[in-house]
Amino acid sequence: MTPLPEAAARLSDELGPEPIPISALQHAVYCLRQAALIHIERLWAENRFTAEGHVLHAAADEPGRRKVRGVRRVSALPLACRRLGIVGIADLVEFRRDGEREIPFPIEIKRGKPKLHRADEVQLCAQALCLEEMTGTGVPDGALFYAETRRRLSVVFDHDLRELTESTIAALRETFATLVTPPPTPHKARCKSCSLHDICRPDAVARPAAAWRRRAIGHLLAAAEPPA
Repeated sequence: MTPLPEAAARLSDELGPEPIPISALQHAVYCLRQAALIHIERLWAENRFTAEGHVLHAAADEPGRRKVRGVRRVSALPLACRRLGIVGIADLVEFRRDGEREIPFPIEIKRGKPKLHRADEVQLCAQALCLEEMTGTGVPDGALFYAETRRRLSVVFDHDLRELTESTIAALRETFATLVTPPPTPHKARCKSCSLHDICRPDAVARPAAAWRRRAIGHLLAAAEPPA
């Protein structure tokens, strides 16, 4: 069997110059506009949350292999999936022995604590889909490790999560193909912690559309009034 890093590199070459980064899926679930600003318009801004995330990933980004209590662990493992056209790097993958075979168990390291939305789960599920194609072995579950709680959160890659992951990939691919930056997310509470808030200016972007709607409704109401 071809070593996984070499297999990922070969698949990345086959996918051409425009594969979808797995990391972009997290942005897309959180806010498709954020994903477009980062990956199409190449805009970025740091805040405390992103800075803490970079520090946290500094160790995980170093490739390495070791065994812990009989479980083979590979960090910074390159991933790719030809079917979905995605590439990325897994923070950590444990290969757990099941009889004569090993079952991949991806682990994504995150700052903070578990969130109400499913952005982190989608990113992890995309890693599992890559591992399934690369190893030919089903990947039923994985885990998210949050630095604030110092705990692993188990994630089952069920039908709904797989469907959400693939639909997010499709939406992001369409955005990349059209090169059109979508409007701000309707979940306004997410804008507060977004490092791109000042660049995005979600209120300013939304205001013209709202004003247009008000004018259009006003014209319709005026036209519907009976003549004096």
